[in-house]
Amino acid sequence: MRGKLVIGNWKMNGSLDANRRLLQELLPPLAAVKGVEVAVCPPFPYLAQVCALLEGSSVALGAQNLHSAGQGAFTGEVGAGMLEELGCRYVLVGHSERRSLFGESDETVAEKFEAVLRAGLVPVLCVGETLAQRRDGSAEAVIAGQVRAVLQRVGGAGIAAGVIAYEPVWAIGTGETANPEQAQAVHRHIRALLGEAAATPILYGGSVKPDNAAALFAQPDIDGGLIGGASLEAASFLAICRAAQS
Repeated sequence: MRGKLVIGNWKMNGSLDANRRLLQELLPPLAAVKGVEVAVCPPFPYLAQVCALLEGSSVALGAQNLHSAGQGAFTGEVGAGMLEELGCRYVLVGHSERRSLFGESDETVAEKFEAVLRAGLVPVLCVGETLAQRRDGSAEAVIAGQVRAVLQRVGGAGIAAGVIAYEPVWAIGTGETANPEQAQAVHRHIRALLGEAAATPILYGGSVKPDNAAALFAQPDIDGGLIGGASLEAASFLAICRAAQS
């Protein structure tokens, strides 16, 4: 039976003081949330600090990106082994902002997914369509291409060792959200693509808030959330995590 997972993606936000205050407010009440795995993904400079702050809690540490190479002359990049050494469990790959702002292709994302697996960490594959793609009817084909690129590289067993996060690009940071039925339809489509790996957890990401989280998480193929802005507010993130346990 698939469990629930909620991951907070802090994106390029935070400071030493803000991180400490956020986690000091969040961790004590979060300890009472049962049956939900929780992780946070701070920016690279704060991984060591956040790892120390999470010590003794059940909250896992994640990173927002990596390079597919383990090491080498790649100025400004980080390798999976470095993230493992810093205590990470999860690594996001293929977030829509990486695809659109930094030109990451489906093949590049698949290489990164494989690199995370090699390091013994859990890759979180982000997939999703733009508003234009949804309007022209190509959303399912776009998502299929994103998923199949990873399947072709690591196979069903490989993708089953990770997590998928469906994030409609048109709903990220816009306040717009796919309604529960729309989100469920895409999650069902993704699960059908997975074949033997159909038990892979699939999260929803895209303006998840305390007031819509329960309805989204109640859908049969939605296994939790990849949370952006709301993960920077302790009360909001806690409410979303609580919604995942009900």
